[in-house]
Amino acid sequence: MPLPKRRHSSSRQGKRRGAQKIHIPSSSICPNCKAPKLPHRVCNICGFYKGRQVMQIKKKEKKEKK
Repeated sequence: MPLPKRRHSSSRQGKRRGAQKIHIPSSSICPNCKAPKLPHRVCNICGFYKGRQVMQIKKKEKKEKK
């Protein structure tokens, strides 16, 4: 397996590592409930996509302590 002849400089190392950054996914606002959601996906809060309801979302009920 080949090995490098010379040491890579810190700037060259930084150029290589600069492309490996973590990308934060962009978010859009749901036009129905105004909650943040991922683009091109059904809203987790209301279940709407492109102005129509695609899925029914069940609401969680709070459990009361006895």
